[in-house]
Amino acid sequence: MPEPERIFAGDIHRARKAVEEANLLILSDLPRGIDVAVECVTAHMAELKGYVGLNPSFRLALLPFEVEGSAPRVARMAAEAATHSGVGPMAAVPGALADLAVASMQEIGCSVSLVENGGEISAASERPILVAIYAGQSPVSGRFGFFLEKGDFPIGIATSSATVSHALSFGEADAAVVVSESAALADAAATRVCNAVSGEDDRASVEEGLRTAEKIAGVRGAIVVRSSHVGVVGTIPRIVALQGRMEEIFKRCLLS
Repeated sequence: MPEPERIFAGDIHRARKAVEEANLLILSDLPRGIDVAVECVTAHMAELKGYVGLNPSFRLALLPFEVEGSAPRVARMAAEAATHSGVGPMAAVPGALADLAVASMQEIGCSVSLVENGGEISAASERPILVAIYAGQSPVSGRFGFFLEKGDFPIGIATSSATVSHALSFGEADAAVVVSESAALADAAATRVCNAVSGEDDRASVEEGLRTAEKIAGVRGAIVVRSSHVGVVGTIPRIVALQGRMEEIFKRCLLS
């Protein structure tokens, strides 16, 4: 397996790695943490691939899908999060993989454990981390972010977009950002919230997205962006303004 592309800044190791459909960005205070996260995602993706081969409805389902107790852990985690959010289980798979990878990093003693999988973030850290919010063509895209502090962890942050991602979406939000304790739930919930943002009235559609987020158990808070309209509900990490060119911002921040 090719080595992850690594960057060492200060005392934090940062690496990018593609594992089949997973596009990972990993932060760790221990170099071994990078390898452990990659190994974890690789193993769970192999299990999921085998399961989906025998159960193709898991991949195709757009509504909650019941899995048996013998199903791979990643499938069970995704299915549970999707059931809470009222969406299909594949909507929670990237977040579930990130959660599993972070748990594996913590098991070896990492004090900074963060995995971003295609924009879905799972993190547990004793140090602050800055996460930029990307909202496609919206004028607020890349202009603000979350400053994650010790009290925010563990945390899951996920973004669903009808204008950025290639993932299936029935909504019209530039960004539906959900914060939860797990990335799996945040991932599924962000899909549900984005689906709720539709119609000709931008402001009303944002408000509908926020109401949807409030109804999902386990969601701490959410931000919904559609064009120049931004709405916030619940409890979210501290928001900070970001300045500079978008390329520079995203180089020094994580993306969601």
